[in-house]
Amino acid sequence: MENNSQKRTAVAFGLIFLLVAVYMTWFAPSAPPPPTAGAVDAGTVAAAPTPAPGPVTPSPPAATPPSAGTPPSGPAVRTLEVRRKLVHYLFSTEGAGLLSAKLQGEKTRDQRPHTMAEGWAQLVGKNVPRGQQMDLAQPIRGAALPLSVELAGESPVPASLRYSAEQGDHRITFVGRTESWEVTKEVSWVDDGYELSTRVTLRNLTGRPLSGELVLPYGRAIDPAHEEKPSFFGGVGNVSDAACFVKDAYEHETVKDTLETKEHAGSVRWTGINQQYFLSAIFPVGTAVEGKCVLTTSLSERIATARFPVQVEPGQSVTRAFGAFLGPKDTKTLSDVPELPANRSADGANAPVHLERAVDYGIWAALCKPMLQVLKWFHSVVRNWGVAIILLTVLVKVLLIPLTHRAMVGQEAMKKLQPKIEEVKKKFPEDKERQQMEMMKAYQEAGVNPFGSCLMILVQLPVWAALFTTLRNSYELYGEPFTSHFVTDLTIKDPTYLLPVLLGVSQIITSKLQPPALDPAQQRMMVWFMPIFFTVIMLQYPAGLLLYIFTNNLLTVVQQAVLKRMVGSTPTAPLKPALEKRK
Repeated sequence: MENNSQKRTAVAFGLIFLLVAVYMTWFAPSAPPPPTAGAVDAGTVAAAPTPAPGPVTPSPPAATPPSAGTPPSGPAVRTLEVRRKLVHYLFSTEGAGLLSAKLQGEKTRDQRPHTMAEGWAQLVGKNVPRGQQMDLAQPIRGAALPLSVELAGESPVPASLRYSAEQGDHRITFVGRTESWEVTKEVSWVDDGYELSTRVTLRNLTGRPLSGELVLPYGRAIDPAHEEKPSFFGGVGNVSDAACFVKDAYEHETVKDTLETKEHAGSVRWTGINQQYFLSAIFPVGTAVEGKCVLTTSLSERIATARFPVQVEPGQSVTRAFGAFLGPKDTKTLSDVPELPANRSADGANAPVHLERAVDYGIWAALCKPMLQVLKWFHSVVRNWGVAIILLTVLVKVLLIPLTHRAMVGQEAMKKLQPKIEEVKKKFPEDKERQQMEMMKAYQEAGVNPFGSCLMILVQLPVWAALFTTLRNSYELYGEPFTSHFVTDLTIKDPTYLLPVLLGVSQIITSKLQPPALDPAQQRMMVWFMPIFFTVIMLQYPAGLLLYIFTNNLLTVVQQAVLKRMVGSTPTAPLKPALEKRK
């Protein structure tokens, strides 16, 4: 067994890369796609010019739903524009669905990584292109529009049914008819917020009982060329999931090479499209409803469909109330959704919707949630998320002072024990087993843990993984800058690569402060190769994580200087008698 801290540090670095690889391969969650532009206005409704019906943005051909073959009937297709403070919608009278839902504001733009040239241009104060406003309704060509109405069963209502539409203050009422049904869909909203309230009334126009399934689809067209999976080398990805919350379990399906469909039956709380930092969801108002969610995925589409059984007597009607949330996955916003008056049933019930489960931290949730709360508190004080990450680094460093001190004392003890270890190697050059036994005996008598120097790295690993997961899932940090020109988005890589270079330099400095290896080749590897290799690995990682590690390295340099002076002036008690006894 090698007896110096550099070899153990090499093992620790190997563990870092192995754990990150395992995490990114099997446990890493997912993230979001592309959009278009819009402008901010109050919550008023206006009839838009009459563009041709269909998707706002072109999308690849997709699977056709069962109702798509039904010829459209009813009045001519119209589009209706709704301008709220936070979202602009474009509704179509075909299917009473959405053609677009563009979020407003600087923080709800599509994430657009900058090139190196753009990063340096921004660093010197030049303007660079920004991402377009996030559009959460990108229809799939040939499929039902998001938030449209369909009825499956013996007397179906197709998703292509054309409705008449009446505009009112903060309200649109769609009315459509078939031979068997009159369908009324009322959509309402308030000026602020990301929620829509929807009431669907089905009236039986026949002389016999009718039954079927009320179908509420939410689909999103995907351009595979602009969708990126998370990678081992730090890319956070932007993959969309078709998701639902059924039977108190979060179910989701992500990108597939071929069209795949999975059903989940039970009490449905919500269905929708879960992106990295944004969510489009439909949920029953008041309580979960028995039914099923159907998740359909392929390279070019994601569809989450809620299906609820209905039965209506002759001449009677039934009304179902639903809410819709189309906005950012801010944890407070998501948890407040069921408390809104519009999301309560007639009797005042407002069972939890659990939209917050769309923020999926995976196996690191136990660390990510308190970490986010700490970052929020720091941010409330300093008003800068980059500084909040620096303060988090200081806090973790302070909490780990006892372990750091022990590790430093162990390093000094190992240095003093090195001559003895070399004697053992020379005494038993061919007998490796005896070598190991004598070395372990020396460690035990000196009170030294040969793996102590790895402890600090291993303790930091879960913190790094949790911060990385927090950065790639928490909307609170999405698009937040460290400065207006340098590291303008903490959740993606630094396009100037200055921060990774600074990180590499700090790694070299901290490596030089470690006890030197007896083997010069090994010493060069630990001081130069490992820091450079680590820097290359980190090039694509979120800038917020690099800021944490860089700050931690700077604090380590200061801490090592202080502790080295303290340890050097007070040699360890157990080591000295042990060495004298061995002599």
